Amino acid sequence: MGGGASKNGQAAMLGDSASALDAEMATGRQSEIIQNLLNRRSVLGSGAFAQVADAVLAANARAAEADLRAAKLRAEARANNWLPSLGPNVSLTSLGAVVSTLVVEQVLFDNGRKKAERDYAAADVEVAAVTLAQDTNKRVLSGLELYISAQEASARANVNAAAMAQMQRYAYVMSERVKGGVSSRVELQIVEQKLNQMQADMASDQETAAGALSELSAMTATPITGVSGISTLNDGNVDRTPLTVMKAKAESTRMIAEATAARAGFLPSLTAGGALGDGSTGIGLSLGSDNGLSLGTGAALGAIEEQKAAAAARVGQVQEDANRSLRALEGELASLHRQEGQTQSLAAQAAANFEIYSEQQKAGQRAVPDVVGIFETKVRTEREAVGIKYEISRVMLKIAALNGTLVNGEQI
Repeated sequence: MGGGASKNGQAAMLGDSASALDAEMATGRQSEIIQNLLNRRSVLGSGAFAQVADAVLAANARAAEADLRAAKLRAEARANNWLPSLGPNVSLTSLGAVVSTLVVEQVLFDNGRKKAERDYAAADVEVAAVTLAQDTNKRVLSGLELYISAQEASARANVNAAAMAQMQRYAYVMSERVKGGVSSRVELQIVEQKLNQMQADMASDQETAAGALSELSAMTATPITGVSGISTLNDGNVDRTPLTVMKAKAESTRMIAEATAARAGFLPSLTAGGALGDGSTGIGLSLGSDNGLSLGTGAALGAIEEQKAAAAARVGQVQEDANRSLRALEGELASLHRQEGQTQSLAAQAAANFEIYSEQQKAGQRAVPDVVGIFETKVRTEREAVGIKYEISRVMLKIAALNGTLVNGEQI
């Protein structure tokens, strides 16, 4: 990473963003969903992955945070909707005189509409909070995937680089044998073709690594230098409910509150009102509803009840989808662990075969093209063995992102 000043700058930015999540709602109650987000710990630990994540978070534009702050302000505005409303009323009489009065209204009974409006605003804050957590985890995952791609490509290129001298030696031996009339030019061309392919693969890997690092640099506040390798993930989170499920629950609560408020609009409400002005006062009660009764009222109320049922069903569907995604990733991870052992075994076997062929070639029992073919197999299996561990890390990070555990709660 960069110097101490850049680290301090990143820490300051992360500290400033900590105020985005607050479990205490405008109504005074504690949000269980937001508290859950705050309690989550990152699985990245303190290795290379954590350094990349910090650099990516330091440059986060945090567009979703603006939505969260707006939702908080709306909830704050709704928190006191049970208080009396006070406002002026200015009218022009038939005689041309201006009459001004001060009107005070207090809802005495509204079938739960005001409370539903407060619940809706609070759920809206929770939806925005989970969305912010999703965006933050997604950003960190994108940065880490670029980092892993760069590391994987570099590791593959290093395998080819280590083998290049040996392959060039074989090409030189073949060229001398062709000059001496011992071997045919066709055999030389085969060896040179394999050498050129190895060089092309190495160049392609180096370009892939450079491209991934360049894209990663565009996501970070400071260039990532001196960071290499992969980290071991740890997870001490008690609750790992997928973020999609948490968002679905908050959206369900919001939909139910919206339906409750809509239903209250079809039912009668009782309001006390008073007017003061121009030497006269008046106090009275009024009974009415926002939506008048009609032939379609029954259907409208039925639709509202169905909306509540749909909200609950949607949570179950999202839970099922999240479980399927997790099971698929876990199955892929198990398969990769199995492949890791197999590729390492194959690489070791290919290396042993090459040693045997190499000794036989030195003793004049094997032709150089035969040994080059075994050497090519050795290099290919080594490249596969090197790449598999990075793919394992990539899948593990995807699981952590789905569970919302790539970032500490206070960093969201």
